[in-house]
Amino acid sequence: MEERIDIVDKHGKLIGVSALKSEIHIEGHFHHTAHVWLFSSEGEILLQQRAATKLICPLLWDVSVAGHVDSGETIEQAAVREIKEEIGIAISEKALIKIGVFECFQSYPNGIVDNEFHNTYIAKTNLTLDDFSPNKNEVERLKFVSIAEFIKKLESSDEINYFISSNKPYYYYVLEAIKKQLST
Repeated sequence: MEERIDIVDKHGKLIGVSALKSEIHIEGHFHHTAHVWLFSSEGEILLQQRAATKLICPLLWDVSVAGHVDSGETIEQAAVREIKEEIGIAISEKALIKIGVFECFQSYPNGIVDNEFHNTYIAKTNLTLDDFSPNKNEVERLKFVSIAEFIKKLESSDEINYFISSNKPYYYYVLEAIKKQLST
């Protein structure tokens, strides 16, 4: 069954109306998503390669976990649910550190109009890749990368088609938030 998503205004405020996910993307309604970036105490960042079947940016590397906030759900509840659904681990809301909300308003050649507010969190993990159970409908692969490798891939992403190019400023912001958290 297709999920229902709460529609928000251009400032991210709920307007009391929801719609099917497909309608959200056809009509370009503003809506919330939850993004969670996992990192280790050694400074490695968990990246997700988007599944080949994804309608937007298949096979590109991106945030550890991301997904829509279902109607009636808090953003933190959505983050915890998406972590479980996409990579098969449980994490508590208390472990999430919110670093910001980022506007991502884009249209794609396949007709999808994606007007999202990325509610973005970071969270430290001590897990290894063997601890994750990626959902193959969402995730092609997972891997940990060092901060240096993250920067290297990001700087050459346009040439090697690695990350989602339009998200570069967002990625750099996330990277700085992780580095700051590691230094505390």
